[in-house]
Amino acid sequence: MTKFSRDNSSVVVVIGSGASGAVVANSLAQRGIDVVCFEAGRRLLPQDIVNDESKMFGRFTWLDERIGSGNALANFPVWNCKTVGGTTMHWTATSLRMQPHELQARSTYGEIENTNLVDWPFDYAELEPWYENAESRMGVTGTHGIARLPGNNNYKVLEAGARKLGYSQINTNNLAINSKQREGRPACLQLGFCTSGCVIGAKWSTLYTEIPQAEATGHFELRTESMVVGVRHNTKGKIVAVDYLGADGQIRSQSLRVLIVGGNVVETTRLLLNSPSRMFPEGLANSSGMLGKNYMRHVLAGVVGLMPGQVNLHRGTHQAGLVMDERGHDPQRGFAGGILFLTVPFAPDTLARLLLPGAWGDRITSVLERYDHLAAMLVHGEDMAQESNMISLHPSRKDRYGLPVPIIHYEDHPNSKRILSYALDRGRKIYESLGAEQTFAMVDVFPATHNMGTARMGTDASISVCNPRGQAHDIENLFICDGSVFPSVGCENPTLTIVALALRQAEYVAGQMAINAI
Repeated sequence: MTKFSRDNSSVVVVIGSGASGAVVANSLAQRGIDVVCFEAGRRLLPQDIVNDESKMFGRFTWLDERIGSGNALANFPVWNCKTVGGTTMHWTATSLRMQPHELQARSTYGEIENTNLVDWPFDYAELEPWYENAESRMGVTGTHGIARLPGNNNYKVLEAGARKLGYSQINTNNLAINSKQREGRPACLQLGFCTSGCVIGAKWSTLYTEIPQAEATGHFELRTESMVVGVRHNTKGKIVAVDYLGADGQIRSQSLRVLIVGGNVVETTRLLLNSPSRMFPEGLANSSGMLGKNYMRHVLAGVVGLMPGQVNLHRGTHQAGLVMDERGHDPQRGFAGGILFLTVPFAPDTLARLLLPGAWGDRITSVLERYDHLAAMLVHGEDMAQESNMISLHPSRKDRYGLPVPIIHYEDHPNSKRILSYALDRGRKIYESLGAEQTFAMVDVFPATHNMGTARMGTDASISVCNPRGQAHDIENLFICDGSVFPSVGCENPTLTIVALALRQAEYVAGQMAINAI
């Protein structure tokens, strides 16, 4: 394996090995640029990945302390992964493009009280070729002639009920899961453990794809169990090194030419806020005061139906299908933004905790003992940027790395509450149209898995953190490449957009390095 000297100041340092970091790193390595990629977690071996949600939760989930306030769960406000591959090990592989109007939130929705809406600094036409590149790279079904996967029974229930309600934009989803053998990875076997890491590797995860490809170039080094804890710059404000804590507990430094941060929103924000200096007293890239603010996730809830016949929702891909009729913007519904309905299989232990909180005895067991009759979906709506929703650092509490514990503050906007009320009503009706004996809603019980917006990009440095390429306004050789840069979030799962932006950024960084602009 390639190893670079810690005093090598010509390397690009990438923080994070998930959808953003690994894609940027591999794209640069393929161009012959030397990259050191830091990952706080360990690299799982094939034998470590098993079809067991409980075991995999402990093996790849980021369990270091985070504090939630407001409507964020107090002890587990966000769910992301601490392992090589990042959250691509846990994701469902739903790969949807944002819609053109969602990139122009301020222009489309107008002024909404107590929001901080802005348009993206470019339009859909700029992003479209990068979407095409990302879809081809990831093998997204339903695109580029790639066959879709079959719908499981959970999908068939969703489809049948949705059609009874008059919906027609229904399919078995755009998934970065192989429907046929591709690039040495097998086709999906419909095992039903997508979020446990996909033991056979049919699902696109950077552990299986981008990381090995980068290593094969000879221009890439992966340093695992290496938590970056600080960033250093010179008197001109240029980043010159990162400090990291290795598995042995020792602090070391890595010199660099360019720093690209893709640590998922919480860690990206924490690292930059926790690297203040005399030149940057409020943290790196924070002259606007916007770093950490405008935190967005998605409006999210679960709907479960106890159906008159067997469903066996646990068999097949997790998000085996979706209904898209409501994802447009229709103010007549009483809210801004759109909604998706997507299948999801809730495990029995999850339902036992969340389906009927506080229930005991027959009230809960009478449902759980008919687990094979349950159908389930997620309702997924657009979140609106609010400056008051933010990630900040606890003033005194430290974690085991000696870093301030992050605080994730999130309050539901009235628009979100209206989306949720409408979506839950439609979700229940989908199952009731097929004779569901009971329906259940699970609200305010899920940690956020789609985290975005705390380092939004824009052209005005007074109200944004980085430029349209993810380059910090304040520091020319600092880039941010994860969902932090999103100015708005739409209602779609964000990973495809993150990958598209990462590919676009890699081309820009390589071009700037070639002309010695950074």
